[in-house]
Amino acid sequence: MPIRRFEELESWQVARTLANVIYEVTKQAAFRKDFGMVDQMRRAAVSIMNNIAEGYERGSNKDFAKFLFIARGSAGEVRSMLYLAKDQGYLSDKQFDDALVLAVRVAQLCWGMIKHLQKHGDWKTGNSAPP
Repeated sequence: MPIRRFEELESWQVARTLANVIYEVTKQAAFRKDFGMVDQMRRAAVSIMNNIAEGYERGSNKDFAKFLFIARGSAGEVRSMLYLAKDQGYLSDKQFDDALVLAVRVAQLCWGMIKHLQKHGDWKTGNSAPP
């Protein structure tokens, strides 16, 4: 069955979960005074889901792939920041591991979609009009 909305994409769903996890952990007392890190982590996490959505809504494989590359880059940024947050004692091992798994997974999903789009030059999203 074809995907008709970006909300149906597993990559977007995982990215949404990751963004919510990042928001939750950055509300902790350990993060409160590190405004720059909180802001950057949140922006990078939100960027992943928004770029997947925006790329899908563009309606062409070329645009979608471009935005998936950006989303994948933001997933790498989140991963990098997770290491720093752990090093600074802002995250427990479990929080770090849980968020890292999501960040890696969304990057893998984006890569899989990019490879698919590269093989199917005529691919168009199922979206022809706003829902």
